[in-house]
Amino acid sequence: MSAGSGIVVVGSINADLVVTAHRHPRPGETVAGRSMTVLPGGKGANQAVAAALLGAEVTLIGAVGSDAYADVALSVLTTAGVDLRPVQRTAGATGIAVIQVADDGENTIVVLPGANAGMTPGLVKASAGAIREAAVVVVQGELPADATAAAIRLAAGRVIVNLAPVIAVDAAALLRADPLVVNEHEGALVLAHLGGPTSVDHGAVVEGLLGLGFASVVMTLGDAGALVAERGVLHRVPAPQVTAVDTTGAGDAFVGALAARLTAGEPLRDAVRFAVRVGSSTVQRPGAQPSYPTSADELPALPEGPSA
Repeated sequence: MSAGSGIVVVGSINADLVVTAHRHPRPGETVAGRSMTVLPGGKGANQAVAAALLGAEVTLIGAVGSDAYADVALSVLTTAGVDLRPVQRTAGATGIAVIQVADDGENTIVVLPGANAGMTPGLVKASAGAIREAAVVVVQGELPADATAAAIRLAAGRVIVNLAPVIAVDAAALLRADPLVVNEHEGALVLAHLGGPTSVDHGAVVEGLLGLGFASVVMTLGDAGALVAERGVLHRVPAPQVTAVDTTGAGDAFVGALAARLTAGEPLRDAVRFAVRVGSSTVQRPGAQPSYPTSADELPALPEGPSA
């Protein structure tokens, strides 16, 4: 990778055990499932695949175990052309996500971190050269907080922090995000974690995060699109109207697409518009990585009218 080019994703790598059912069970209830499929996943891996399929040069830093799930977890990354040389092969289990998808496309997820939990600052620093040379570094919340903070501190380029799930990353490191990418629930949690004002209004949460020192904030709102704010200005991007089949990994596709466009030098608002279209495309097909579009695929159009 040449200096100041490409994307480095530092994040989780999982195998997804996807179970489909008519609806999600209530507490204490048993429902009949229809199928189970084992697919590659993990937020870091998903974001790396999404960016690579859209034409970006991507390197992934993470870890898998020594079990049979490791090859599954790496399969689409390999075919998408992601550089996997920094991925550690450790003794023990690969990360697993147990995902239940209901007929309305909504999902529930239980994650067993496996090898992801063993990512230390030392293992991240072993790839310091790649991180420093990246135009964009992407991190999430599925690795230990100290490893995530180490990756942010090593970055010389732009840093995208998708704090999902919300973990207690060092505030000084976290504030290097440009942008911070969160959904509405995560945004409120980050704001509270950093001592900001409590609010249930999406715009107020985004403005509160900007007030704490973030250079830019992107809040994803599912089928309502996204909010994007930088330099004190807030814009709304509506989402295309599509029929959702499976929302698994749509947020990761959004982040990967955002990283790809920012790496290419596109302004944040335009990159968010593109990422919303990519996220809307993925929910129309089952699975996470298998649903991601390539640069040759036609994406659903944004609705006409006021937007970013």
